[in-house]
Amino acid sequence: MPTTGSIQVRRALLSVSDKTNLLEFAQDLNDLGVQLVSTGGTFRALREAGLPAIEVSCVTEFPEVMDGRVKTLHPKIHGGILGRRDRDQGVMDEYGIENIDLVCVNLYPFRETIEDPNKTHQDAIENIDIGGPAMLRSAAKNHQFVGIVTSPHQYEPVVAELKAGGLSFETRKQLAKAAFQHTAEYDGAIANYLGRDANAAHYPEKLFIHFERDSVLRYGENPHQSAAFYRDPGIRGSCVGSSVQLTGKALSFNNIADTDAALECVRQFDEPACVIVKHANPCGVAVDCSILVAYEKAFETDPTSAFGGIIAFNRPLDTKTTVRILEHQFVEVIISPGVDQGVVELFEKKPSVRLVTVCALDQTCVQADYRRIQGGLLVQDTDTGSKIESELTCVT
Repeated sequence: MPTTGSIQVRRALLSVSDKTNLLEFAQDLNDLGVQLVSTGGTFRALREAGLPAIEVSCVTEFPEVMDGRVKTLHPKIHGGILGRRDRDQGVMDEYGIENIDLVCVNLYPFRETIEDPNKTHQDAIENIDIGGPAMLRSAAKNHQFVGIVTSPHQYEPVVAELKAGGLSFETRKQLAKAAFQHTAEYDGAIANYLGRDANAAHYPEKLFIHFERDSVLRYGENPHQSAAFYRDPGIRGSCVGSSVQLTGKALSFNNIADTDAALECVRQFDEPACVIVKHANPCGVAVDCSILVAYEKAFETDPTSAFGGIIAFNRPLDTKTTVRILEHQFVEVIISPGVDQGVVELFEKKPSVRLVTVCALDQTCVQADYRRIQGGLLVQDTDTGSKIESELTCVT
């Protein structure tokens, strides 16, 4: 059979930790005549919903043992997933192995477990999935013949294709890519957790990091450079990585870099503050009783450099300040912790200006600080330290 054509799904294996929209997906598969095979909690959820699922132990003729640690690691499961339909059918027939055309797996919540201060090391170990990644990798490797679903977000498009006549090779290839990305992220989190060294300030011997592409930029720092913006999916707190753009054209490489510099500067102040950045350097910084007055003072610091700059506030942006800025100067980006009613409408009349928001700047966003050098990476904690005047000594 052609390996680049669409496949029909007659038998699917479902085993998921995140059961979001599982029942709807399973119902759609059942309506399409797909036989459902399942494990543990997933099997119970399907049967309670009245769906005719078959338990994995009935397929393997071996019970789930060791509190569920061993259930899918069996030739009748992996043979059904890994079998090449154009050459392995004889072996499958000989050993009574039936094809599994679709695998739906998402993994134990390891990352969520280690981020919970109430969970123990043993809790973390028990949330290291073994059978899930094995099935996931098997299906992804054999994507010529098998579809692999790893996220509830994939349910709807997969069902739509199946209803239209079959799961295309291009879709199977993209699903396989997502599956290997999923296992890479998962294994990286485990390796980082187990690799933490108490004698090295919790810095693992080998560091595995991952970022998710947000956008491909028109160009980089200079027009002849290509560039993209990646976000840290595990980010906590308010920062450019967790920001939301409300209006304006797409951010450029320099816009993002300068916006980060402006926001990290303005968050240091308790009073209403404004920071204006141009080419990565603050050209105006001021605090006052309101962000409007703070902006006017920051602008007057260096009106020439402020032209085409990035403006950051540590309070929600109000309409008076917005009107003053838009009438007073050309600005590339304005970022603030929220906006008042009516502000977005004012910016919609200025499509060249980007309005970006973050959540409240109550404290410095604590995270690892990465600095790339040629051939290496410097890693440190975010600088959250401060000194009061009585702690300082004049040495000259």
